[in-house]
Amino acid sequence: MKTCPLITRYPENPILTCKDVPGDAGLIFNAGVTKFNGSYVMVFRNDYDAIEADFQKEPRGKTFKTKLGLAFSADGIHWSVDPNKNILGEMLDNEIIRVYDPRLTVLNGQVYLCFAADTKHGLRGGIAVTDNFETFEVLSLSAPDNRNMALFPQLFNDKFVRLERPFPVYSRGGVDRFDMWISDSPDCVYWGNSQLLLSVEDVPFSNDKVGPGAPPVKTSSGWLTLFHAVDIERGRGKNGWENKWQKRYSAGIMLLDLENPYKIKGLSKLPLLAPEADYEISGGFRNNVIFPGGMILEPDGEVKIYYGAADTVECLATADVGDLIKLCQE
Repeated sequence: MKTCPLITRYPENPILTCKDVPGDAGLIFNAGVTKFNGSYVMVFRNDYDAIEADFQKEPRGKTFKTKLGLAFSADGIHWSVDPNKNILGEMLDNEIIRVYDPRLTVLNGQVYLCFAADTKHGLRGGIAVTDNFETFEVLSLSAPDNRNMALFPQLFNDKFVRLERPFPVYSRGGVDRFDMWISDSPDCVYWGNSQLLLSVEDVPFSNDKVGPGAPPVKTSSGWLTLFHAVDIERGRGKNGWENKWQKRYSAGIMLLDLENPYKIKGLSKLPLLAPEADYEISGGFRNNVIFPGGMILEPDGEVKIYYGAADTVECLATADVGDLIKLCQE
């Protein structure tokens, strides 16, 4: 499996690590990134008690302490981290254990933050909204088990639309076989009209699961949409801190219809980004992982793709929007 030659990794990757984050910091990855009020904004996942030596003592069932950090940038490359932020930290209680894996969408002058929440009774996907990154209103939390939500940056027939990845274990044979779904809502609170959008069987480089990546980007040809794809090999051994890590995460890309995002117009049958660089395949918590959480289309046609690598650091890759559209159409 190889990365598409249309992609260029930023030569000074990673762009954000624990060394850049004041205070408690460990694994810095799976960030949501957008442009808002003239600045690049990043909300990143920080598993801040993650130490390899401690993990080896508790290789099974260990849950890191996690918080969502905030950073700003003038160029989308060099970041200044707010040392005091713990976004949505007030949600933690006797039921909600942690929130993580943010995705950011600007819509109607506000920023919507999709997130995952581990609870004592299942994994839930949530949506919050802010206009200042100081206070957030939580609009909805799904029933278990659902996650990886990404919101479109416009309404369709006065409805919000989101991508998501539920966990239908029983109906998919009792094992990992998770697909990407799409739903809509009149108010970002009550969700329905849920339909299968992209299945594992549709993606040649996946045999385990597919799900949303960054929120889609609007182009004249359609909604440019990233997704994560997972393949598993039972013969894989120790690939990170864990005693056994058998999965590989890569990034794919497709094009959805401008007027009807429930319709796929084109899909690349090859990976867009596959784990190859040192920071993606070695030295991390879970090696061989690329997870795309942010995508920005610049005025000059450059596409910035932000992704977590090896569940440990945050990275950047770029491409030309025309090239990506052609890739989907081929």
